[in-house]
Amino acid sequence: QVQLVESGGGSVQAGGSLRLSCVYAGYTYCMAWFRQAPGKEREAVATDYAGLYAYYDESVKGRFTISRDNAKRTVFLQLDSLKPEDSALYYCAAANVDVVPCSTLLAGVKIDTWGQGTQVTVSS
Repeated sequence: QVQLVESGGGSVQAGGSLRLSCVYAGYTYCMAWFRQAPGKEREAVATDYAGLYAYYDESVKGRFTISRDNAKRTVFLQLDSLKPEDSALYYCAAANVDVVPCSTLLAGVKIDTWGQGTQVTVSS
């Protein structure tokens, strides 16, 4: 059973940066970051498959970077050039799937494990 603990959220001005961390106990090939803004559905922003491949939603491509340090059992999400519309509760997630569903940002996949979430607020 994978357990996930996120950290690193905060408040920044537009154009700023944050780095989110998610420590995991156990191992899952596909790790992901999702976000949910008030009144909106939860959406996937990035996935990492085994530290080999990274996939991004178009809305964050070129601004966010997902990475994984297996030795430290941590997956990161670097958020650069932040915009007010990036404000949301960010969740780390793990899914025991192979590379194909991971590459499609886990669309239609039942997520095995969620973290508790960390808030990101971007002011204009």
